[in-house]
Amino acid sequence: MLKQGLQQKLQQGLSPLQIQTIKLLELTTLELEQRIKKELEENPVLDEGIQESDSDDDEPKNLSLSDYNQDDSTPAYKLYVNNQGKDIKPQYNVFSVKESFQQNLEMQLGYRHLDERTRTVALFMIGSLDDDGYLRRDLESLSDDIAFRLNIEVSVEELERILHMIQEFEPVGIGARNLQECLLLQIKTKRKNKDRDNAIDILENYFEEFTKKHYKKIISKKGITEEELKAAIAEIVRLNPRPGGQLDDSYIEQAQQVVPDFILERKDGEYILSMPKYNVPELKINKRYADLLMKSANSSVREGKEAATFVKHKMDSAKWFVEAIRQRQNTLQNTMKAIIDFQKDYFIDGDETKLRPMVLKNIAEITGLDISTISRVVNCKYIQTNFGIFPLKYFFSEGLINKKGKEVSTREIKQVLKDSIEVENKKKPLTDEELVLVLSKKGYKVARRTVAKYREQLNIPIARLRKEL
Repeated sequence: MLKQGLQQKLQQGLSPLQIQTIKLLELTTLELEQRIKKELEENPVLDEGIQESDSDDDEPKNLSLSDYNQDDSTPAYKLYVNNQGKDIKPQYNVFSVKESFQQNLEMQLGYRHLDERTRTVALFMIGSLDDDGYLRRDLESLSDDIAFRLNIEVSVEELERILHMIQEFEPVGIGARNLQECLLLQIKTKRKNKDRDNAIDILENYFEEFTKKHYKKIISKKGITEEELKAAIAEIVRLNPRPGGQLDDSYIEQAQQVVPDFILERKDGEYILSMPKYNVPELKINKRYADLLMKSANSSVREGKEAATFVKHKMDSAKWFVEAIRQRQNTLQNTMKAIIDFQKDYFIDGDETKLRPMVLKNIAEITGLDISTISRVVNCKYIQTNFGIFPLKYFFSEGLINKKGKEVSTREIKQVLKDSIEVENKKKPLTDEELVLVLSKKGYKVARRTVAKYREQLNIPIARLRKEL
């Protein structure tokens, strides 16, 4: 209750404009279009269309409710945002990317007949899966989080039942809590035969021996032949250890449209940053409602005052919405300019090794914005360059100091690590300690635990599991 009260208090401290701006910052270009359409439908004071001439003598220039309420006033009548060019129906590049597994799971959830409470909890659980499709959090902490964020009390047992439902979705193996459960979820859907049954037994009862490649122990304990073991392992290695990141053939890939929020061109050594012409109309106040407000403000009739209050509320809402869009555009542009300036060497030719270490704090300090604001801007935003289209998150990475005292991006070190492992002798793969020496010879001073962390982030197994016969 204390946390909930604190959260509500913080929210109450934000102005309607700040709340509106924060919400709009998180939206993608296409989501912004839908949001504006929704606002136009719900707020009769908002109109879309080309800006009218200010020479219209019939158009009221400024309105005030001072005669109605001395402590309040409305903003100027004409409010519009010009976030597109003269072209009323502009065109922009649309890129097709693979639909995220979370979106696909939400779609599958829609086919289930569930009550609203269960559906809400299931959506929260889907959103809690990591990029590989695993649920890395224990159900007890998830239950606490749901109670705090959604104000829904849910038991661990109920979460277990909902999780089992999610685990029935495609791709198979999604929602597992560890690798063992992920592989078992998949193998149990295969056609029954001796090899499949042996594989299930190995995963359930000899998983540690299997992961450590202690094959002789498995043969001895299980009482099977070497050929039977090979056949069972062949069944296991066909499974997908990352159902969220690497989709198998059973997963139907669907397309999602991505409109780049920025376009960066380089001409004559100069960077030219632009924001695509959105398919968003100019917004302005409906003249009829403005006139109504003016007349009602001078009315002494109770109904007239109530009408004025209603229209003023809608006008304030329209003002905040239009201003929030303007602030969103400025914030996005300032943030992107800061990123380009920080990574100017990279943007020359797209060479990944030229990416400087950069965290949210760096851009926050340059722009003067909060780190949380930069995080919202970066999330789900894309930039189109001469060498591809990239999510803004791509340009962020931490850094380390090399032997020359120069700070280098962890992305660069990961690439060198990956290249080193690719050319190793697979009959005698490099251990993490040996990889430390390899990186050291190439000028990168990295601790063994750091090598292990980067290797895991690259989804590269330990040396023993990379060994080939």
